[in-house]
Amino acid sequence: MKVKSREPAAVLATNHGSSPDLDKPIFTLSVASEILEVHPRTLMMYEHLRMISPKRTVTNRRRYSRRDVMKLQAIQTLTREHRVNLAGVRYILALLKRLHNAGVEPPEDLKNLDVTQLDV
Repeated sequence: MKVKSREPAAVLATNHGSSPDLDKPIFTLSVASEILEVHPRTLMMYEHLRMISPKRTVTNRRRYSRRDVMKLQAIQTLTREHRVNLAGVRYILALLKRLHNAGVEPPEDLKNLDVTQLDV
């Protein structure tokens, strides 16, 4: 029996269509933290700092969309690879979005961050 390797982060990053699927709240806190390989408390801290705002169910449970996970992946890239603090992450993501909207190429070091689908 063949076992498929799970690579949800790669699947999430490749869906660049402008579909409503990006905003559908489907991931629970534990699943999102598993996808991102972080402690669930980290995601709650990002929510407290208003860097991300997951939807809530009727019973007040968090549900993350693909767009939320993509934004969290961008936050992780900036904090882990570029050693940027969270205040800098906010600024850089907003700046990259403005550069994209203006049709200007991002700096060479940040070309791997795709902010076209992110809400910043």
